[in-house]
Amino acid sequence: MTGIDEITLNFSPASLTLLNAILAIVMFSIAIDLKPDDFKRLGKAPKPLIIGLISQFLVLPILTFILVLITEPRPSIALGLILVAACPGGNISNFITHRAGGNAALSVSMTAFATIGAILLTPINIALWGGLYGPTREILQKTTIDPVQIAITVGLMLVLPLILGVQLNMRKPDITRKIRKPLQWLAMGIFIAFIILALLANWDFFLNFAGAVAGLVILHNALALGGGWVAATIGGVSPYNRRAITIETGIQNSGLGLVLIFAFFGGLGGMAVAAAFWGIWHAISGLGLAMLFARTEAPR
Repeated sequence: MTGIDEITLNFSPASLTLLNAILAIVMFSIAIDLKPDDFKRLGKAPKPLIIGLISQFLVLPILTFILVLITEPRPSIALGLILVAACPGGNISNFITHRAGGNAALSVSMTAFATIGAILLTPINIALWGGLYGPTREILQKTTIDPVQIAITVGLMLVLPLILGVQLNMRKPDITRKIRKPLQWLAMGIFIAFIILALLANWDFFLNFAGAVAGLVILHNALALGGGWVAATIGGVSPYNRRAITIETGIQNSGLGLVLIFAFFGGLGGMAVAAAFWGIWHAISGLGLAMLFARTEAPR
């Protein structure tokens, strides 16, 4: 692992701006599936949503902290895992939940609420759990983290497209009906293409350093999925909702994590490699889990 924090991944300011735009498009494509009534309906039966958000913003960070204490990885890698755990659910979770036969509407709503909550909870979780672990606390003390700037970044990338998408769906349903599927597939295609191109541009780095984080990321992701499943089971939700909560907890917005790493941590090597590998692995594990879930129908 020597030298991992000395590397600089090939992410130019222009490519990060492009990533911001891609994430905004992906969130907009999800938002045009939502209406205010969807949120009102969850307000009448909020239990699955509340359990999902607890799993996302409390259970996963706690499991991550325990993992860091036990494995004692390099501080930058540990902080990368903590940061990913502090991010809201990833946008592809909705697609994967649908493929898994879970409650896609709950998944979309969890993504929406978690994204809004991330304005406050993401910087709090990074500061809290990163500050409780000595080696990562040293990195945080050397870094200027402005919670307001993180809130602005999350707001512009994720919350604003969410609001605009809901508004368009409410005011122009005929338009959203026509563009919904093409836009969602286009957004997914662009996002996957960006990940592939970014991987190719940094291929040598990944060959040299992915081994340092691969095992930890795979274990971390397994803990995230398992933690979501256990939280949903203890919460007593239906198997249909449990699939959504499990996947939503295990699919993190690592794209947002990368943006935050380059914006506030100078692209610190261990953090960047951990978040980038997460972005690849969680899609693989999520799709694999969806194939297993899809073999049986979940009672509602």
